[in-house]
Amino acid sequence: MSVKAILFDFNGVIINDEHIHLQLIDEILIQENLQPQKLQERQTCLGRSDRACFQELLANRGRVLTEESLNQLLSRKAEAYLLELEKLEKLPIYAGVEDLIYQVRSQNINLGLVSGALSKEIEFVLQRTKLTEYFKVIVAGDDITTSKPHPEGYLLAVERFNQKYPELNLQPQECLAIEDTFAGIQAAKQSQMKVVGVANTYPFHMLQRCCNWTVDYLSDLELERVQNVFSGKEPQPSVSEC
Repeated sequence: MSVKAILFDFNGVIINDEHIHLQLIDEILIQENLQPQKLQERQTCLGRSDRACFQELLANRGRVLTEESLNQLLSRKAEAYLLELEKLEKLPIYAGVEDLIYQVRSQNINLGLVSGALSKEIEFVLQRTKLTEYFKVIVAGDDITTSKPHPEGYLLAVERFNQKYPELNLQPQECLAIEDTFAGIQAAKQSQMKVVGVANTYPFHMLQRCCNWTVDYLSDLELERVQNVFSGKEPQPSVSEC
């Protein structure tokens, strides 16, 4: 068995924008005359979709919204996010992202993206950074009904690969996920995928306990060693629960 596909998370793996999201969420809560996020709530939101995050934040504050009202709120936040990015001369893409993408392509491994971010947010960033063409399958937050740590997004990515490339016959066990949060790591593991944890959001030692591989930077990932584990040439690293 070999690695047939590498599935990237988006926020916190490709683009360093978590602080922008947290700031915009607070701004919207204040606009709604609600208290901004507490520290624990900020931690809980990391790695989860805006929909899941807002649903929990609003419930914690005793606010119940209709589906239409929640969609309007999410749209406001997405528009504000794009406006913030448009102000930046250069998008905060993590160092090593482009190098890893080119390394993956040189080994004829398929690239996909699985995120809770909305598709228009992902498209904006990939188009501006000229990375769109490399991701053959993209699963965004508006493609699924659940949020990480639920595995739906990762399983849908496998399904879409097989729809687009039937000859690939991709199985979840042939995929490698790249994640930065515990919610994302759990989602990938529940999909029966091996996981690389990149220490962009949490310290290396915290991710190391529950990922198959952990790196400080994406440029540190040794794909040859990963392939050796998939092919059985090297023993699998032991992994604990997150």
